[in-house]
Amino acid sequence: MQSLWLLAIAHAVNHAQAFLLPLIFLKIIDEFHVSVETIAFLASFGAASSGLVQLSYAQLTRVMSRRRLLGLGGILFGGGFAAQAFAFSFPTFAIPNVLSRIGGSPQHPVGNGLLAEQFMPERRGFAISAHIAGGNVGTVIVAISGAPIIALWGWRGASIVFGIPAIVIAVAILILIRETGTDRAAAKAGGTVRQAFRQIIGDRDLRWLYLTSVLGGGGRGVGVVNLFALLYLTTVLHLSDSLTGLMYGVLIVFAVPMPLISGWLSDRIGRKPVIIGVYIGGAVGFLVFLVSGSNLLGLWIGIALMGLFSFAESPQLQALLADIAAPKLRDATYAVYFTLAFGVGSLWTAIYGVIIDYAGETTGVQIVFVLMALAFLLAAAATFPIRADQRARENAAHEASL
Repeated sequence: MQSLWLLAIAHAVNHAQAFLLPLIFLKIIDEFHVSVETIAFLASFGAASSGLVQLSYAQLTRVMSRRRLLGLGGILFGGGFAAQAFAFSFPTFAIPNVLSRIGGSPQHPVGNGLLAEQFMPERRGFAISAHIAGGNVGTVIVAISGAPIIALWGWRGASIVFGIPAIVIAVAILILIRETGTDRAAAKAGGTVRQAFRQIIGDRDLRWLYLTSVLGGGGRGVGVVNLFALLYLTTVLHLSDSLTGLMYGVLIVFAVPMPLISGWLSDRIGRKPVIIGVYIGGAVGFLVFLVSGSNLLGLWIGIALMGLFSFAESPQLQALLADIAAPKLRDATYAVYFTLAFGVGSLWTAIYGVIIDYAGETTGVQIVFVLMALAFLLAAAATFPIRADQRARENAAHEASL
């Protein structure tokens, strides 16, 4: 449980920064005189850089402990975010911003691999969901304190305030976390990384799961929904700062309970029904939010639906991945998963930026929400072919025999 607590706290800091960034980006647009499209491309490049480097953890977890990867990454993550405070131009802001995103990259693949090793399948869904929900607690912290801190100390002060805790928790991870190394030993005994990748590519269930994740990236909560919902409220509807801040805060708060609820449900009724239901609920949320126009009641309903569903799909996919992947392939499968989900999947943000640039901010952002709904519906369809229950039973029997 100590590992879960530390990872959940680290994830809270990770999410706090992710949800604070759109508020900082709004200040950057004014201070450094850059466009919304430029910010969209920076967000996409940072996410792609963080995602693509995650492929390296298939090899690094064989030669370094997960504890060390998480700790050193956290130090870069927090240090880079704090370093933004000293930027004097857009490039000097963008460089530490991207480095910080890279430093945060071990959180999901390495952290979830550690949890999957330490928790039995019947508790795995809740453990990984608690890890994700812990991250969403960080979003609540931003909802309560993000805007006031920026108002009080500016975006530079906020960068330091939210950067230093990441360094502190990273040091705690280095000192306190212990791991058995069972998965690392199994991975080495199972062959080379190249052989592991061949097995992954040849696995039809993993291919469908990866496709589901890439499609789901089109409407994923962190880095997509929170960014474009904020842009829609400000640049399209031109709502007041106070109302926009309140809606953004509620969106974040609603993101906390659903991963825990969905994780609890998936441990009992199976991953697939929960994942498909979440995707459909998220698509409905996007459309309700969009068609409501300036109707405040409709916007509030859309905010609630997006908060409940758009942040809950990823932890259940990650739990499903742990269920169907053999222990010897666990780190490699997570490395590929997060490379695709947050590397290739982050290209959605770049595509949305191009659409906004071509169609204009008002029309473009509305088109983006239609595409988010379509992406979620396609992700739901791609989930059906995965043989979740069969694979989970086979791997559970294998792990019990070890």
